[in-house]
Amino acid sequence: MERVKERTVFENPYVVQVDRFADSLKHLSENFLRLENCKGRFTQDEVEEMFERVSTKVCANCEKRNWCLGENRVHTCQMFYEILCAVEEYGAELNIELKRRLQKKCFNAPRFLRAAMSVFGDAKQKLLWNNKIIQNREGCVKQLVSFADMIQHTVRELDAGIFADEHLERRIRNGFKKEGIKIINCILMMTRQGRYEVHLTLKTVKQQCVQMKDVAYVLSRSIGKHMIPEKGERLAITDEYCTVVCVERPRYQTLQGVAKIGKGCEKISGDTFLLTDLPEGKVGVVLSDGMGSGETAFQESAMVVEMLEELLNAGFPTDAAIQMMNTALVIGREEVRFSTIDMCVFDLYGGTCELIKAGASTTFIRYDDRVERISSTSLPIGVLQNLEIEKVKKELRDGTFVVMMTDGVMDALPIGEQEALMSTFIRGTNIHNAKELAHHILGQVLEWTGELPQDDMTVIVIGVWKL
Repeated sequence: MERVKERTVFENPYVVQVDRFADSLKHLSENFLRLENCKGRFTQDEVEEMFERVSTKVCANCEKRNWCLGENRVHTCQMFYEILCAVEEYGAELNIELKRRLQKKCFNAPRFLRAAMSVFGDAKQKLLWNNKIIQNREGCVKQLVSFADMIQHTVRELDAGIFADEHLERRIRNGFKKEGIKIINCILMMTRQGRYEVHLTLKTVKQQCVQMKDVAYVLSRSIGKHMIPEKGERLAITDEYCTVVCVERPRYQTLQGVAKIGKGCEKISGDTFLLTDLPEGKVGVVLSDGMGSGETAFQESAMVVEMLEELLNAGFPTDAAIQMMNTALVIGREEVRFSTIDMCVFDLYGGTCELIKAGASTTFIRYDDRVERISSTSLPIGVLQNLEIEKVKKELRDGTFVVMMTDGVMDALPIGEQEALMSTFIRGTNIHNAKELAHHILGQVLEWTGELPQDDMTVIVIGVWKL
């Protein structure tokens, strides 16, 4: 009844349909959770089944069979249970007392013991695999629920952002008409941060070709806001109808610089990074360090970064994207292979930076008067199903530099002095070029060690300036 009431507030049929779709996904996930749970021990029936298998194999031709499996069955079962407990605790080397007692009571003690250990090992392996499957299913269920929540949130936010303003729309149409551009559809949107976003379906008349920057200028003049084409928008419009998007110009811009070197000066490094423009006027920087070094580590970290890029550009929240990556790595393989995730998401409108870490090294923020350190104690992705992600949000100023690096850079410095030395390297220079600062920091570390790199090293510097 409550769900029906919630749906009635939506007039847009597309929102209602997507809402129902998301609810179906959540209902499906609830059904998955009702299935078998993980087990920490064997049931009585399973122990009985193991006992039957051992006795059938070992005791079939034994002259004491009727006694051991008849009148004395309870004690025989108890001895078998003690063997299983001893195997669980001591492994193949049982304690001497238990072996002595078994030899006194059983003519085929060595064979009975080997069969018990074999049956128990098979059952234990089956139990572990079943639990692994159940854990993987629970991980997929969490991602299913997260995905359903995300599409519900997104479609409701889009619906809430669309607004009607006949006077403003008329001004826009008239402004473009004077420039020889015909508009057949104009959608006005307001983001949750209060910024304009305008979707226009338009074409030129008389076979003209108009650059997108001129389209944005006409739109800016019409609505009184500094509008720019959305990232990746076409460069020009022609006499064929097309839909373009313009957004308010952000207040800040970023410039990045990277310096890296492989272990032992090898060309292939296990560190991979990503610099990308994200929806809603954000810039994402991701640095991943694969387990080990060389080609294998590079393939691992590159896969993580590429998949993260796909998810983030599709609009997935950072938490959901990393959790989905972690689930994919945990359930996708038997062996443990992990990668660190160090992510900075810059909001170019709000002038903030969100730092997200999973097993990553310390990040440094250089202000005019100080250097701040952001450390993490979380595990990398690909280790545990339930991943803890550490997030910190920082206000930035004009001329602030954010310095990210992999463990290989910090580990090259003396233990106990790493962060203090790195802060000195960053604070002790007046360089205001991101690329030059990245190379300066890496150069200082290599000069300090005086030897070939013992691990892959990568330094990324992101400078933030007001427009």
